[in-house]
Amino acid sequence: MTQAVRLSSLSQWSRRLLAAIFLGGQVVIHLISRPLHRRNTIEQMAAVGPESLLIALITAGFVGMVFTIQVTREFLSFGAGTAVGGVLALTLARELGPVLTAVVLAGRVGSAFAAEIGTMRVTEQIDALQILKTDPIDYLVIPRVVACSLMLPFLNILSFITGMSGGLAIAISLYGIPSSVFLDSAQNFLTIWDLVSSLVKSFVFGALIAVIGSSWGLTTTGGAKGVGQSTTTAVVTALLAIFITNFFLSWLMFQGTGSAVINNL
Repeated sequence: MTQAVRLSSLSQWSRRLLAAIFLGGQVVIHLISRPLHRRNTIEQMAAVGPESLLIALITAGFVGMVFTIQVTREFLSFGAGTAVGGVLALTLARELGPVLTAVVLAGRVGSAFAAEIGTMRVTEQIDALQILKTDPIDYLVIPRVVACSLMLPFLNILSFITGMSGGLAIAISLYGIPSSVFLDSAQNFLTIWDLVSSLVKSFVFGALIAVIGSSWGLTTTGGAKGVGQSTTTAVVTALLAIFITNFFLSWLMFQGTGSAVINNL
């Protein structure tokens, strides 16, 4: 009995994942062929960006401080303390910044999308939109996709600055590393491509969060209980999608040989 329930849940999750992939294709087609609903898009950008800013910055600040503590004590042991700023900058730009900011948005925004649209589905508000000849994809989904795709890179930039500031504060106060050494190291290690790759990852992650949250909302059934299940599953699926996609993007962007650390020591 338990195994049958698990198989049924897995089958349902697979169907909803396919629906999310199909929805992503529809979003691309609609973005190309139809006008954007500006008012809804601006409202969603306000919800995704400013309202998520504080938690994203707090997360980035403490991650930068913890990373600096762990790295500095090891680097100082073999005389590489001047590389701390550069290593932190590379890590935040390439991986920690976009991934952790996306995780914060998946938990806060992706769940909200699934809950809001799921509630509209079970209360037949989406059916009412269709009766009024309003496409739910144009009215509900695309504004959320555009908002997440545009605002997540901005949040990522601010998170990068905050993480570097937190790391700098720890490097100065705990380990006596001059700010000029820390910042020069970061400048020497970072390249334009590192920053571009960070923005590209953020853009992709934002689209994934919005599409998955919206799709799980649109496929919600079963009343209030179904809304809760959709919200939880949407967040878990979005996190899996972020981590898996991050692997492939990192593999495409940074495969091959070469080391910014060795070249700047």
